[in-house]
Amino acid sequence: MKIKSVNPYTEELNWAYDTLSFGNCESQIEKSRAAFPGWNSLSVEKRTGYIARISEVLRQNRRIFAEIITKETGKPIRLSLEEIERSARFCDYCVENATEFLKDEIAETETEKIHAIFEPLGVILGITSWDFPFWQAFRFAVPTLIAGNVCLLKHASNVPGSALEIEKIFTWAGLPQDVFKTLLIDTETAMEIIDEDLVDGVFLTGGVRAGSEIGEIAGRMIKPFVLKLRGSNPFIVLEDADLDRAAEAAVRSCFLNTCQRCNSARRFIVIEDLVVDFIEAFEMQMQKLKVGDPMDEETDIGPVAKKEFLDSLEKVLKDAKKKGAEPYVHGKEHKKGFFFRPALVPAASSDMKVLNIELFGPIAPVIMVKDENEAVKIANSAEFVYGAEIWSQDLEKAERLAKKIRAGFVTINGRIESEPGLLSGSSRISCLGREFSDCGLKEFVNTKTIVVNKYQ
Repeated sequence: MKIKSVNPYTEELNWAYDTLSFGNCESQIEKSRAAFPGWNSLSVEKRTGYIARISEVLRQNRRIFAEIITKETGKPIRLSLEEIERSARFCDYCVENATEFLKDEIAETETEKIHAIFEPLGVILGITSWDFPFWQAFRFAVPTLIAGNVCLLKHASNVPGSALEIEKIFTWAGLPQDVFKTLLIDTETAMEIIDEDLVDGVFLTGGVRAGSEIGEIAGRMIKPFVLKLRGSNPFIVLEDADLDRAAEAAVRSCFLNTCQRCNSARRFIVIEDLVVDFIEAFEMQMQKLKVGDPMDEETDIGPVAKKEFLDSLEKVLKDAKKKGAEPYVHGKEHKKGFFFRPALVPAASSDMKVLNIELFGPIAPVIMVKDENEAVKIANSAEFVYGAEIWSQDLEKAERLAKKIRAGFVTINGRIESEPGLLSGSSRISCLGREFSDCGLKEFVNTKTIVVNKYQ
């Protein structure tokens, strides 16, 4: 079987690679397990030294890496360059903070001295998504490696070029052999690896179905796992919001990366007195978007990543029209490339597919509500909510509402962004486990308590 990378803009084949068999994987994982004791024996300071060099490699070759991202995903090159810089900044953050985060915690009484130490688990498998192919891989691998584990990367099947390039980066940075490696495998082989107890922990960025299957297998094997899944994220506009700022943020929050990211705003919940003006402002901001060649520095929206997305997105839009919506569609048709024109769906209703499926494409539904209480109710109605945005000039009211939103991340008058110093996760089925900050760094460690009795 081959894994193929197709350029979403040209529809041409980028690369094709043979997948590894399960037997080949067993051999590779044995090598990784053999590398674990040596890597674990290094001090945190020495391990972060390697990560510092990774940051340098990313910045020195940022254009090369960004072009690979754009060729495989259709992401505008400007955003691909930002992704490389974000990955490098994350490395910097971990280098600066890991020693403090992982140092022994000591408590002392008159009769006892108590140590809490953090020990790595071993071989960790990361299954990551294509929407941010470098960022998703680095946010898994860097903290996991710094904690003393070794890493296996099973990347999405449409970004094998990115996956292999990431492996090269760790090699160029001088990491010991087999401490980090990419496995070009299909989903079935990845599941078999987990089920056969070949790894000591699993990290997933992907869909809810995949998360459920991995959680079932890992739970049966009593194996720790972190799941970062999708989000149907609410964007709430209250009657006292700064309309122009809110509309500009709404368009960027929805259409950045063609609405192919878990923290995109996907439901725009607007107080009825403001809804007409908001839609008008939203449409004006949409008209500023440049849709086209993702290698053009001026392009805002490129094609979607996979051809099969087009049919499902078209069905969603047709369903909305059938049920009474009159969508506003921006831009012209493209004869080539996996383009889907950005669309605004006003007066979206709960019976429409646009509000009831895991949407991954540039469609923005607007939901009209009577008041803030109904806004919160609608915001909390989705099964998976990664984060939420609230727009209001009454900060006290906005903070009060933020506490009522069932999500792991809420921003007021700002967009949801993944930042290394901000703990990331969700209280619902969008996520299980935490990323970033000190908690994220300790997801794949065993916290061992040592009690020393001073007196017999």
